[in-house]
Amino acid sequence: VQLVESGGGSVQSGGSLRLSCTASGISGSISSFKVVAWHRQAPGKQRELVASMTAGGSTDYADSVKDRATMSRDIRKNTVYLQMNNLKPDDTAVYYCNAFQGTAGYWGPGTQVTVSS
Repeated sequence: VQLVESGGGSVQSGGSLRLSCTASGISGSISSFKVVAWHRQAPGKQRELVASMTAGGSTDYADSVKDRATMSRDIRKNTVYLQMNNLKPDDTAVYYCNAFQGTAGYWGPGTQVTVSS
């Protein structure tokens, strides 16, 4: 199983980005994962959970991004998305996709998001 993130970049405060995470090598579709999540890690800080989606499509968000983030998926493309609006400099981090299938967990290599004031 491989997860690959894309869509990161440099934006100004108040801007938007849509991050993508595409899964390959899985049996079934991306909805077969028990949970798919987005995490982020800023320099010098611990990795933190940003958003998650269950196999049934229920989503949950960290308080720090609630009302600014939307997680969605395209099952045909085996891809999940994280739409981030009204970005702030505190959102600067490497964003990682994470998924669980059975007892196995998988991580992507991450995509950098940089927000300038």
